[in-house]
Amino acid sequence: MMQETFEPALEFLQQLFQAATAEASVAMRRWTHGQISLDLNGVQELPLEEVSTAVSLGDELLTMVVLTFQGEVGGDMILTFDENNGRQLAAALLHRPVSESPEWTALERSALCETGNILSCAYLNALTRFIGVELVPSPPYFVQDYGASVLEQALMVQAAQADRILICSTTFHREGEALNWNVFFVPNVAMRAAIAAAVEAAS
Repeated sequence: MMQETFEPALEFLQQLFQAATAEASVAMRRWTHGQISLDLNGVQELPLEEVSTAVSLGDELLTMVVLTFQGEVGGDMILTFDENNGRQLAAALLHRPVSESPEWTALERSALCETGNILSCAYLNALTRFIGVELVPSPPYFVQDYGASVLEQALMVQAAQADRILICSTTFHREGEALNWNVFFVPNVAMRAAIAAAVEAAS
């Protein structure tokens, strides 16, 4: 199975997602009262078997918020935290001490899911302007699982139709310090095609 590579367009895509990440960072700073910002790690096109190693998810059990962009042109956004950082964010948003309970409360889950909503809207606004297709996110859902496993599930649709995977990864910072949080944006094949057409039109 062969497919035209995105490599010639990666520099353009880097600029696109840099702008989208900047919008998301503004929204995140507003949501966290100026504490948290985002930086784009990069846009990569990789063989499926190299993705987990390249994004350094490993075998750690993570707390995640997952959103699917509904419709033919879509994809997935996966927001990942380690347990400690996820708890700290929930506590900060809810203005309460960090919980020591092994179970997440409905309010804690809701705070993280709303974070996913805010970030997805910022990314989708930038993408919609670029490709001219309205993108609608599903309600976010909260999951605790192994990050590499969840990411691979999100990549399977791409992998069934393409030799290489397009992925955008973003890291969070608290007052300049890198946090163990990440956002991964995984477009489906139709989204890849829409982005490729928009890149060609803009070239």
